[in-house]
Amino acid sequence: MSAQVPRGSQSTDEGLISQVVERFGKFHTVLAPGLNLIIPFVDQIAYVHSLKEEALTIPNQTAITSDNVTLQIDGVLYIRIVDAYKASYGVRDAWFAISQLAQTTMRSEIGKISLDQTFKDRETLNLNVVRNIQAASESWGVECMRYEIRDIQAPRKIKEAMDQQAEAERRKRAHILDSEAEQFSEINIAEGRKRAQVLASEGEYQERVNQARGEAEAILVVADATAKSIERLAGAIQVAGGKDAVALKIAEKYLEGFSKVAKESTTVLLPANPADPSSMIGAAMGVYESMQRSRKTLAEGSGSLITPEKLNALKEQILQDTEEKK
Repeated sequence: MSAQVPRGSQSTDEGLISQVVERFGKFHTVLAPGLNLIIPFVDQIAYVHSLKEEALTIPNQTAITSDNVTLQIDGVLYIRIVDAYKASYGVRDAWFAISQLAQTTMRSEIGKISLDQTFKDRETLNLNVVRNIQAASESWGVECMRYEIRDIQAPRKIKEAMDQQAEAERRKRAHILDSEAEQFSEINIAEGRKRAQVLASEGEYQERVNQARGEAEAILVVADATAKSIERLAGAIQVAGGKDAVALKIAEKYLEGFSKVAKESTTVLLPANPADPSSMIGAAMGVYESMQRSRKTLAEGSGSLITPEKLNALKEQILQDTEEKK
């Protein structure tokens, strides 16, 4: 930007504007911020540059990805001038040069990646564009601050395919979640059945153990009761009149047994003289007395050795006494 200076002094806004002065058409100096003196008609301000950061719109352009998809891309480039001399004499139009460099750099970067990466790696694209522009614009006195992709437009068919792909991906995730939920449900049901079976088997085992313990205790109680009854019966027989009581009890059982014979079976086994219960009672008492004598004999001969012959002799004596009682 060039301007004629009709006055002998020129003031610049501090930190905002940089002015390039030419003397007789040749570069002379760059005015520093503040009050500056120049010679009228000899010195003239050839270029005026703003030192503020500016946003440069990058027009919409066509780029082709590595998988041969055509895209429409535009963006915004943020730059500022850091060297007024280079910005004035290093390039004819710094803004136009920067804009063209940004377009070509973006097309080059897009061609290196696929369509999916273009949408995923915007930040990487922006950094690569800034780095390449910064290397080229240094000689122009321009600093590239940052670049932002504003919009990416894909062809209609590509957009439809991308929408279908996204829908398929959503359905896939939904199916995966449904299958995982069903799997967890079946696992929980199977685990519940397993625990129920384990608990049922443990309960059955404990029930059997308790039943066995109860039966064992019942057997012990019955055995104790039987032993006590036998002991009392033996004691009752030894007292006066005990044998008569035993004979009476046997007679009662004898008559009670004969009263049930005809009711319980059609086949009846009777003794030789069923009408004479006294013979049956006498035989039973004879067996009892023979056992008492045998026990006394064994007690008397406990000091000597009891041989099988002695045991057989005792057995024969008991049988003989029984026959005589009959």
